[in-house]
Amino acid sequence: MSINYQSLQGELVESVQSWTEKSFDSKLEQLTQLVRIPSLAWPGVDRQPLLDSAETIQSLFESTEIFESVEIVESAANGTPAIIARRSAKPGFPQVLLYAHHDIQPAGDLEQWNTEPFEPTIKGDRLFGRGASDDKAGVITHLAACEMLRDLEEEINVGVTVFIEGEEEIGSPNFVSFLEKNREKLSADLIVVADSGNFELDTPALTTSLRGLVSLEFTVTTLDHPLHSGVFGGVVPDSMLALTQLLASLHDKSGAVAVKGLKSINDSEIDVPESFIRQQAGVLDGVELIGEGGIVGRSWYQPSITVIGIDNPQVAVSSNTLQASTRCKISARISPNDDPHSALEAIKEHLLSEVPFGAKLEFFETELGSPYLARESWATNLAKDAMEAAYGRPAIEMGVGGSIPFIAEFGIQFPEAEVLVTGVEDPDARAHSPNESQHLPTFRKAMQTHGLILLQANRIHAE
Repeated sequence: MSINYQSLQGELVESVQSWTEKSFDSKLEQLTQLVRIPSLAWPGVDRQPLLDSAETIQSLFESTEIFESVEIVESAANGTPAIIARRSAKPGFPQVLLYAHHDIQPAGDLEQWNTEPFEPTIKGDRLFGRGASDDKAGVITHLAACEMLRDLEEEINVGVTVFIEGEEEIGSPNFVSFLEKNREKLSADLIVVADSGNFELDTPALTTSLRGLVSLEFTVTTLDHPLHSGVFGGVVPDSMLALTQLLASLHDKSGAVAVKGLKSINDSEIDVPESFIRQQAGVLDGVELIGEGGIVGRSWYQPSITVIGIDNPQVAVSSNTLQASTRCKISARISPNDDPHSALEAIKEHLLSEVPFGAKLEFFETELGSPYLARESWATNLAKDAMEAAYGRPAIEMGVGGSIPFIAEFGIQFPEAEVLVTGVEDPDARAHSPNESQHLPTFRKAMQTHGLILLQANRIHAE
């Protein structure tokens, strides 16, 4: 669809700001209603709360009275419930898909929470509760945009599809098949994802890149059975010695990844002082940061490799034994311009070439997630204009060091669609951690941003 984008009009901005002021309390109440529901999609947990969450969201979008259909759709047989609402565009106008997810992370250690995770509590300008920021505020932000479209436009031209997923926090295992099965319902010219965040508390950001993911499990074996370390130590190589030397080869002396064949992008023009990342990460005094180049470039555009698990006897049950075989899992984040399949092969080739003492290496489970790199378009200009109008300062384009594979999958399944990655989080939202919270001024500005995007799309006619 060829779009000649027109800048936002002042009267539209004023109307959206006024609507948000009048409706904010009701949107906040709807958010607290959702946060009270422990909508976990994790295997082995009670699925009823997840279904309760889906039915509540279905009712909220039905109440807008703008959709031709609002339905709960299972992701697979006996799978997790998603919500799809759809209103078709008039000829020549874009179809906009609004994405968020209603499943959440487990609460974790309750002793680390300062409030009850499923009893939303306002302290200062934050609403505390599991899922408040990730991603139930995103759900309500989309709801508010739909209500603005209903209340502020004399005629609705734009098509609107709402897709609220129910299994994002468990890795969206059925996402590809779900998109393929529901392709006709989900097809769109513009996809707006509300599952990211801002660069700083008061600085809006459009996420334009995400690193991809490559996880790999493998074993290193040197013996056919464990041995007494006093008898054979110093002569026979054990699997842990071979593994530690192999893992050390993955990085150079600066801590930068040393695997040949992994790609990277030149540093970002945006950067932050070292003190910022040290404070955000809680780096201990005297501990040096790793890698080379700008702080932001290392996090957004360069690969990283982390050892996330080793199976070896725990200290409490250890004995004086040379272990015959040791299992390990590594997780790599790859540059937004890399390919997970080629990156996996590069990592495997490195491990095979560097394994010491002739140890035997065997590969097992892998997990691959595609990176994302946005293209400049009419949609990105619209989003940045909407953010600047809502926040009162220019938006930046930022990368995210983490991976959200489903965003890349949207691009694969709907290659002609523009994708905007936005969100309601801020650096202190603590998504996935104890004391998760939603910054309420950001929630207000996010509603304005998404409302402006949808209302302006309602006034755009393709050439």
